[in-house]
Amino acid sequence: MSESTTVDNVSVDNKLIPNEVSENSQKNNQDDGKENVENIENNKEEKGKDEKAKDDKVKMWKLDNFEIGRNLGKGKFGNVYLAREKISHFVIALKVLFKEQIEKFQVRVQIKREIEIQYHLRHPNILRLYGYFYDDTRIYLILEYAARGTLFNYLQKQKVLPDAVAAKYLYQLTDALDYCHGLGVIHRDIKPENLLISVRDDLKIADFGWSVYTPDSRRQTICGTLDYLPPEMISQSSRSYDSKVDHWSVGVLVYEMLVGSAPFGDAAPKNTLLKISQARFTIPDSVHKKAADVIQSLLKIAPSARASMSDVKNSEYVKEFYRTSE
Repeated sequence: MSESTTVDNVSVDNKLIPNEVSENSQKNNQDDGKENVENIENNKEEKGKDEKAKDDKVKMWKLDNFEIGRNLGKGKFGNVYLAREKISHFVIALKVLFKEQIEKFQVRVQIKREIEIQYHLRHPNILRLYGYFYDDTRIYLILEYAARGTLFNYLQKQKVLPDAVAAKYLYQLTDALDYCHGLGVIHRDIKPENLLISVRDDLKIADFGWSVYTPDSRRQTICGTLDYLPPEMISQSSRSYDSKVDHWSVGVLVYEMLVGSAPFGDAAPKNTLLKISQARFTIPDSVHKKAADVIQSLLKIAPSARASMSDVKNSEYVKEFYRTSE
């Protein structure tokens, strides 16, 4: 890392990315993940043909390749910055993780898993990980930039979502999870904080730190957020589970999008766990009947009884409120 480049001060060689990027620029940015990352490679026409051919095979990124802009968010293990590749001007989100924090909280396996899994996933509703690099003290993840932030922040402002919006997000989420599960990948931490919204108002699954590749289809590790944990992950008799844990989380999410709170929320964590174990919740009359049917089809104690992602994607609720051709 060069002396003139400092991530902490959000500057690179005294050049700053504007705090806001035009919507047209971001629409182009979000259009297609594969085309976008290829743009970064293909815009290096100054190099000789032999050197470019070599670069196309393996791209070794470094911090000097990017102009670093404003801070998009701070976390326990590092920060996320708006950034731009210097040659193509392609805008990305640069996630900077501090190795010291990773070791302190013993999450090296999670970080490695996040990189390995997310890097190989290709779906329009999964946040792209274009690449990564590291130095002596930090790990850098080159991520797709979702201009509208997290679904959590959106829900904080809106409280509840219109059926047209909720149905759209539900369709996109279940389509992406169907893709993941088909590859043997369980996310295990679906919640509003881990879902991002693009400038085109498309939902993107992010944060694969808790996800896992499970060719044997069953796991026994407890993870995720309390309000979104399914019964099988808190059961004292059996903590074995499969991809159906994500189905439960989708049900909780639909409820929260339409009601404004989680179905099993309680001031006392033990009461939350009790409600989850019994699948005890009440759907307000304000929730559309077809949406209530979706919620009830997913929040089943028995994992095998939960609706499939394909069934939810093609549910009467989605059909009525979201037209995929739009």
